[in-house]
Amino acid sequence: MAMELQRNLSFSIQNGGFDSEFDDDGKLKRTGTWFTASAHIVTAVIGSGVLSLGWAMAQLGWVAGPIALSIFSLVTLFTSCLLTECYRSPDGTRNYTYTQIVKANLGGMKYLLCGVAQYVNLVGITIGYTITASISMAAVRRSSCFHKEGHEVGCHSSNNGYMIIFGIVEIILSQIPNFHKLSWLSLLAALMSVGYAFIAVGLSIAKVAGGKHVKTGLSGTVIGVDVTSSGKIWNTFQALGNIAFAYAFSVVIVEIQDTLKSSPPENQEMKKAVSVGVSITSLFYLSCGILGYAAFGNSAPGNILTGFGFYEPFWMVDIGNIFVVVHLVGAYQVFCQPVFSIVEDWCSNRWPESDFATKEYSIGIPMCGLYRVNQFRVIWRTLYVIFTTVIAMMLPFFNSILGLLGAFSFWPLTVYFPVEMYISQRKMPKFSAPWMVLKVLSVVCLIVTIVAAAGSIEGIIKDLKAYKPFQSIS
Repeated sequence: MAMELQRNLSFSIQNGGFDSEFDDDGKLKRTGTWFTASAHIVTAVIGSGVLSLGWAMAQLGWVAGPIALSIFSLVTLFTSCLLTECYRSPDGTRNYTYTQIVKANLGGMKYLLCGVAQYVNLVGITIGYTITASISMAAVRRSSCFHKEGHEVGCHSSNNGYMIIFGIVEIILSQIPNFHKLSWLSLLAALMSVGYAFIAVGLSIAKVAGGKHVKTGLSGTVIGVDVTSSGKIWNTFQALGNIAFAYAFSVVIVEIQDTLKSSPPENQEMKKAVSVGVSITSLFYLSCGILGYAAFGNSAPGNILTGFGFYEPFWMVDIGNIFVVVHLVGAYQVFCQPVFSIVEDWCSNRWPESDFATKEYSIGIPMCGLYRVNQFRVIWRTLYVIFTTVIAMMLPFFNSILGLLGAFSFWPLTVYFPVEMYISQRKMPKFSAPWMVLKVLSVVCLIVTIVAAAGSIEGIIKDLKAYKPFQSIS
């Protein structure tokens, strides 16, 4: 009788029983559609990377700039579609995370390499977000100063204090043990990212409509006028890294696909969602890059909201930068939580009897209820935020850091692993036509990644020559 009941229970779950409350894996029935998945993709992709696209266009020009943006868009769309095919293993088993998909399809050393690439990227993004948030915080103060004192006044201030403020806020938020329950913060962050991106586009349109002539060109910045010949090459490479960073969202595709209903099949719906989401984002990015370049020409600032090509209306510039800060406060937590979890899980498994690593204490907080405190969690998370803040204070270079992050994440996470998993799952014969096409794509993207990383590293080295650590100024 017990065995029969268990078989009936399993059958009911696998076939959507219990009033269709459960999916085939026993979890509550997913309700997402291609439309909701498209919305998730748009909010995941549009972020601080959009602020550098005007500068990237200035380095590439009217011809290469739109072409580069379009190629990155097409490659991202293609490899994302390959990745959607790997959500389920050949036996129908679901894979819930990017690394789980890699482990199921490739296993072994490639799984470890994927983990290293992903977590290094996550740490790098939190450092980049600290830099970006501090620059935007300083820009709010400078904008008000320019409005009161005039545009000729420098209104410079140190970024370090703003980085410390940002770090303190993140230390507090990092102590929340169940951050995933604060879905409202993630929603707010997504709304802020769309908000400041639209403000940047709107201000660019207004500047172009103003009729002031700026110098642009088919090949962008001019050698001997705007840059040296070597500077042109390095900036071009770095611009590719900035574009790659703007399209870096592959690590969340699996989680988004895991929200979709089982029927129609998830891979079909996710392909539709990816096509819509990437198309909308690409049109938006082309608008940002083209309008940013049209507004500022070859002297386009590295960050369109903090480079002060816009002075008025100052309140609109302030709102845009406040949106950036609010977005990054939440986005920082989204990207650091997986880093927190992997270390804490390892320590609790390594020392299960340790009170320091596993025991939680309850503390009553007025109007908030009980708060669970773990000694290791408090110390580890605090030290992590301090580490990212200190590194950001040492290397506060917006475009170079974004370019480096984009280069490091683009090839391994956006191209290499999706291609290798698709080849493995489809059991493609070596040197067959499809196998050759995918391998050539991977190699070409690897070359682009290498030159983008080289350009970004050269930019960091050049910036370091004229920079004293912990003395960044906006």
